[in-house]
Amino acid sequence: MSSFVMTAEERQAFLSGTHVGVLAVNRDGRGPLAVPVWYDYEPGGEVLIWMERDTVKDKTIRAAGKFSLVAQDESWPYKYVTAEGPVVAGDEPPTKEQALKIAGRYLPAGEAAKYVETALGETSILVRMRPEKWLSNDQGKS
Repeated sequence: MSSFVMTAEERQAFLSGTHVGVLAVNRDGRGPLAVPVWYDYEPGGEVLIWMERDTVKDKTIRAAGKFSLVAQDESWPYKYVTAEGPVVAGDEPPTKEQALKIAGRYLPAGEAAKYVETALGETSILVRMRPEKWLSNDQGKS
């Protein structure tokens, strides 16, 4: 095992930090879909992604039944965590509180509230993934 690999606690803490995630999911007959997403995660819990029903992301995730999410630091010391697992729910709408929590990770409180008021709608869904496999690297470890 590389000395750069994070412990379970380190990788969960890192993933729970504020990072734009990259969702990666296999597609039949094409390369994997890899797109940036806002997400929420608390150590030991599920990855939550708020998106719209019937989008490319939604259809691809439904077909695959699982996905990976990578989060990274783009400055030294470089770090990344990838969590992969099955979708455990993906058809329920997010509550206003869940949407605010996700948007609030990326926007100031007032802007997050405005964003949720305009973006949360009838086609909004909350996709939940239970991490089962992890990859990680922390270049600050020696």
